[in-house]
Amino acid sequence: MTTLNATLPAIIGEGKPDWAFPDPPKRFDAIQQMPHIIYACYILEDHFADRPDALVGSNGYLCHDRHDRSNWVVPDCVVALGVDPNAVMDRNGYEIRSVGKPPDFVLEVASEHTGRRDYLQKREIYAEYGVREYWRFDRTGGEYHDAPLAYDLLVEGEYRSMPLSEPRPGVIEGVSAALDIGLRWDDGELALFAPRTGEALSRYTDVRQERDAEAARADAAATRAVSETIRANAEAARADAEATRADAAEAELRRLRELLP
Repeated sequence: MTTLNATLPAIIGEGKPDWAFPDPPKRFDAIQQMPHIIYACYILEDHFADRPDALVGSNGYLCHDRHDRSNWVVPDCVVALGVDPNAVMDRNGYEIRSVGKPPDFVLEVASEHTGRRDYLQKREIYAEYGVREYWRFDRTGGEYHDAPLAYDLLVEGEYRSMPLSEPRPGVIEGVSAALDIGLRWDDGELALFAPRTGEALSRYTDVRQERDAEAARADAAATRAVSETIRANAEAARADAEATRADAAEAELRRLRELLP
């Protein structure tokens, strides 16, 4: 699995590189969106870590042809399976024409300034691009998007809204057929879960903390093993020294006995 986490160009012209950096997102929007985007991307990165043909990306432009800037979009989170991630990274962005297929999954996280575009213009663009699944998450419960959580599946070139379940009040969820991962709106929080058990996948911070703790435990165990080896060697050295002293004492005693009349 390879992560695309680059921001791609919005401008091109004489004397300018093909890939330039656009303006950064508005700070207020980023504050609303980034915790959920980071969470989703890191969970998906962990999930597909063993797949060399999987790409998980964020903040990179998605386009059909990089020379046609009319419909360039920047998905909050994108997943493509069965691709060459290195080739995508080399292009510094997801160009469908070059990759050979559109992404399998796109997630947009709502904010005050981006929400309406997500469920109107971007929905049409992703359908035109052939993105298999388009998910939308709105922490406000639908103030910025058209729903707290929405799942569109591409059917014959058009998105079809898929039904989601409400297992209990304040929880809305569905399962991505493309990724075999569940997405859940839980009282304004985004959770990715295992469809078969319903258990939420670990947050990246939890995963990182557990990995750090496991590494610390392994280091401590290795340190203890080294200390035990050092102590064992010291004990062996002391035992050898005691044996040598005992042998010397016994030899001296024999010598003295031989000197007696």
